[in-house]
Amino acid sequence: MSELLSQLWTPELQAAFTVVLVLLVILYVLSIVWVVRDAYLRGTAWYIWAIVSLVPVLGVIAYCLLRPPLLQLDRDEQELEIALKQRQLMKYGECAACGYPVEADFVLCPNCHTQLKNLCMRCNHALEPSWTVCPYCATPVGAPAASTGRRRSSQGRSGSQK
Repeated sequence: MSELLSQLWTPELQAAFTVVLVLLVILYVLSIVWVVRDAYLRGTAWYIWAIVSLVPVLGVIAYCLLRPPLLQLDRDEQELEIALKQRQLMKYGECAACGYPVEADFVLCPNCHTQLKNLCMRCNHALEPSWTVCPYCATPVGAPAASTGRRRSSQGRSGSQK
């Protein structure tokens, strides 16, 4: 039996076996490095995954099955996109009558034509219904713009007539 084994175990076969063994060890080390690096980039406890990946083959398979689906960078980017979308939606509201989405400066609902805001008589800016003075031109809400201009001009005339 030993003669048969010595005939089969030639130096060429020994060299091939050594090369295959070295390649497997390199693959094992690289798989551990990949798991640690990937776990770090995904924002998980990379040191725990490093210990798990020390178990040959099963550790890497367990990591591949249980790892987070997104990299930390991708998660941060998604959170920024969500925040941007929320900020964009903040300039929209809903019509109190029909629930149709309306922009913040709409005066009428385009769907049901309910009046959402008042218009300033002087500068024509949209005003909240609760405002008593236009913040753009300081005109009292409900006061006609033409009458304030006439009062000033009539006061100027009466002052010059005296």
